[in-house]
Amino acid sequence: MIGAQTRRLAALCIHDTLARRQTLDRTFETTKGLTALSPSDLGFVRALVQAAFRELGRIDNLLAEMVSRPFGDLDPMVQALLRVGAVQLWRLDTPPHAGVGETVAAARLDHNTSKASGLINAVLRRAAERDAPLDTLPAQAIWPVWFRDRLSVSLSEHQVNQLAQAQLKTPMLHLTAKAPAKTAKALDGDLLPSGSVSLPMGAVAKLPGYSDGEWWVQDAAATLPVSILAPIANERVLDLCAAPGGKTMQLAQAGADVTALDRSEGRLKRVVSNLDRTQLGDRATCVTADGRTYKPDEPYDAVLLDAPCSAMGTLARQPEGAWIKRPEDLEGFPRVQQDLLAAAHNLVKPGGRMVYCVCTPLVEEGRVVIEDALKGEEWERDPIVSKQMRGFEHCGTPEGDLLTIPSNDEQHDAFFISRLIRRPV
Repeated sequence: MIGAQTRRLAALCIHDTLARRQTLDRTFETTKGLTALSPSDLGFVRALVQAAFRELGRIDNLLAEMVSRPFGDLDPMVQALLRVGAVQLWRLDTPPHAGVGETVAAARLDHNTSKASGLINAVLRRAAERDAPLDTLPAQAIWPVWFRDRLSVSLSEHQVNQLAQAQLKTPMLHLTAKAPAKTAKALDGDLLPSGSVSLPMGAVAKLPGYSDGEWWVQDAAATLPVSILAPIANERVLDLCAAPGGKTMQLAQAGADVTALDRSEGRLKRVVSNLDRTQLGDRATCVTADGRTYKPDEPYDAVLLDAPCSAMGTLARQPEGAWIKRPEDLEGFPRVQQDLLAAAHNLVKPGGRMVYCVCTPLVEEGRVVIEDALKGEEWERDPIVSKQMRGFEHCGTPEGDLLTIPSNDEQHDAFFISRLIRRPV
């Protein structure tokens, strides 16, 4: 029965993530029954769910061809079970007798889905007859249509395809280390040109050097804003919207006098915890406040603004992102970003520098926000030069900003980064 139970729990995770519009991390924390599983069974559930979300659009398109009524009209839990069965057959190379039989058995574990077990059996048997059908669909078909259309406004067709191909790959774990070469050797990882250490995903807390604070988890592209800000020892730097603290730790490691500010007290506790673990807390002061109204005693030498955003550049790590957001959910971000950018003008001294970044490739959250800011007299752009791009030299934009679209040989998030200077009074 454990095989059927793992499939039922995987389907429940898919259902809850979509129904509640929450992240997979949140779903795995709250779904009842997962804690009773063995580590191997829990790992199997995670693999099923993540593989399903990695190309959910493709799966749904193909399943829709195999049912006699609109796929969206099916009971949501029946849809989820069909997705679990299909991804086993089409992507995880599960033998048909297990992929079909255990998923049908999973349907029979619950009264609400047992009446659809015949339909699930018939559809998955047809699915088992298809040989690698997911790869017959375009890579962009992994996303909702509205999101594909949104990306096409911001990026070239080639860049959109690059993002889709990146999501189809299992992401690597990136670490920022105090001693990168030493850490890469100790963990048998690869030292990237950016200085990050790359290795396969695993149990982070069990890796050597974690408890000693020798490194922290941070996407390679996420390290660039601090490198571009180029902090120096004892410089006063404000990390605006600091949680979970990766950039704060970079700034502290560089010797800056850091103020880590975040409006969420709960999220700021993660920053404090990370600073304590890495023994960098003596270089940072944590402040709970809204960056739009925060008033320090004196302006800072530099400000790093990692603004709240749609996070649509992190889909390789969070493939559910495009499915748990609606188009209207993205509309409010540019206003918040513009407000924070305006507030940053009063937080940095005249002639001081500010780096703005968002982990999304959407133009309305990146280039448009910066262009709007440059229409006034407050800021001037300080173009980012290739030597400051640390392995991302090909990602520079004609305007002098940075947009880190992954390529076939790279695995990292999509970040937009711009550097501005506050005009002298």
